[in-house]
Amino acid sequence: MSDTAPISDPARGEAVTAFVGDSLTEAGNWQQWLPDERVENLGVGGDTTDDLLERIDDVIAHGPGTVVLLIGTNDLAWRRGAEHIVRNIETILVTLRRELPATQMLVQSILPREHIYAKTIKEANRHLWQFASTVRAQYLDLWPVFAQPNDSIDPRFSPDGLHLNDAGYETWLAELRPALEALRGLPPTSRAIVLPHLSEPPRAAG
Repeated sequence: MSDTAPISDPARGEAVTAFVGDSLTEAGNWQQWLPDERVENLGVGGDTTDDLLERIDDVIAHGPGTVVLLIGTNDLAWRRGAEHIVRNIETILVTLRRELPATQMLVQSILPREHIYAKTIKEANRHLWQFASTVRAQYLDLWPVFAQPNDSIDPRFSPDGLHLNDAGYETWLAELRPALEALRGLPPTSRAIVLPHLSEPPRAAG
């Protein structure tokens, strides 16, 4: 087991919060939006789950106190199925837990896209929700706030069915802030925590 400890900012006494993922993460201005966090944006445009596995050592090297993970949508362009996506994300989470035993982890559901991808995304999300607790990670279900009734992403939040506009990031942040508070055992400041109860199926499942 690695002895890597969460890295703290000596000036602020805060551990690093690493946002890990693809272009959806990379395009976020997380430090500005979450000024009370010490943020490292480790999103890389175009990354698939395979790509993230290849650079997982770089994530570990940052020694984050918190990992906020969103990955998997780019796998769909390579015709990867839910099993492939889930297996890779599970490996990522297991590796992070093994190498960073004290790190808090928040794994987020894959966002909806065009309707043709809905079945695969929902299947992957269901398995991720079930797996998260086995590695002491929390699961944040973003599907309900982004999906239309036909299971495609709401066009109010995306100009192209994949990337997010300003309204999309505002919606994401509205879910993320209380989820981070719940992850750290803090009381929510303004709204109900959105993390699902372990005894209930995730709302994105179908």
